[in-house]
Amino acid sequence: MAGNGNRLARVNSELQRVISHVINFELKNTKVTGLVSVTRVRITPDFRYAKVYISIYGSKVKDTLEGLKSSSGFIRTRIASEVNLRITPQLVFEYDDSELHGEKIDMILKKIKEDDMKIKGDSNDNDWSNIKMY
Repeated sequence: MAGNGNRLARVNSELQRVISHVINFELKNTKVTGLVSVTRVRITPDFRYAKVYISIYGSKVKDTLEGLKSSSGFIRTRIASEVNLRITPQLVFEYDDSELHGEKIDMILKKIKEDDMKIKGDSNDNDWSNIKMY
C-alpha cells in the first residue's frame, strides 16, 4: 500500500506540471484569462478522476472555470501524450481559495499583535517590575 501512495504522489506531481504548462502556454480558450496557477492535483486511487485545484488572478473565477471545463478534452489529450498512464483521468477543476483563507488568518494575527502591543503599552505605565526591592 505504501508504494501505491508514493505512485499517487508522483502522478499528482506530474499531472500538475503538465496541466500547468498546457493552461499557461498551449490553451487558446478566450474565457481562460489572467494568471491561472495549478496549486495541486489529487488523483483517485483508480486513476479515473483527477481534481485540479487552481488559483486565479486578474479574471472572473466562474468564467475561467467554465473555460477550463470546456477545454478539458484538449488538456486530457495533452496529458495522454505527455504522461504514460493506462487511463487518462477525467479532470474536475476546483477553485482553490486557500490563499484567501491564508490572508484572513494573517489579518487576524496582525490584529491580535496590534491588540497585544496596545495592552503591553498600557501596562507599561503601571509596571512595577523595574523597581528594586531591598
